[in-house]
Amino acid sequence: MREILNIPIGEVIPSIEAILNGQGIPRHVKPDERTIRIAEDAISIYKQKGTPAGILMEISKEDFGTIYTGDGQNESKSPVKPIYLTSDHLTLFAVTTGEDVCSEIATLFQTNDFALGSMLDTAASEAAEMAAQFLESYYHRHLTEIDRFHPGTGVLRFSPGYCGWHISAQRKLFQHLKPEDIGIILNDSFLMQPLKSVSGIIISGRKEIFKFDDTFSFCRDCTTHTCRDRLKAVLEQQ
Repeated sequence: MREILNIPIGEVIPSIEAILNGQGIPRHVKPDERTIRIAEDAISIYKQKGTPAGILMEISKEDFGTIYTGDGQNESKSPVKPIYLTSDHLTLFAVTTGEDVCSEIATLFQTNDFALGSMLDTAASEAAEMAAQFLESYYHRHLTEIDRFHPGTGVLRFSPGYCGWHISAQRKLFQHLKPEDIGIILNDSFLMQPLKSVSGIIISGRKEIFKFDDTFSFCRDCTTHTCRDRLKAVLEQQ
């Protein structure tokens, strides 16, 4: 299976609360009207400029092993390797919010509209993560429809640059997936263009294979530990 999806923008519009939280405003703090208005303006621009799209491609464990190894710079211990080795199904993925919204962010900063530029930057980042979640859910539904998803099965995604998986793996990931078909290219530093893009692997398997503690050495450098919420969601999947 290799499939390109034009993601309905209505499926990946971040909430004002998520944007403000991404800006460092705790949910229990009530922002002033001007801050809320800027967040609303950022969402409005994103709706106009965003062109979310995604691509999926199923891959064997053997082929993914080559991608995972990348340039040989992974951490010696990582949750990703034992999870994919004991999985049932694997699919590469990439999503983007599109170049237009990234260009608009750059323009806002260039014209010194830092407040709106920063807010739109956060909105686009949130939208990219929502697009990645959209693909994860889409793949979940696909497995269910073809009778390859059963009680006790979970689905979880991982990306190069996180969980001890070195970002240099992006090179081989892109060689296999070819996300340039949805407008995503890779630069020499392994960063994606458009910047508001996410790539990686979606893994399906028994829920218990996904259980891991965030006590690896690289976990100390993580500021969000969002894996905890996503892992909890997997273990609660029906």
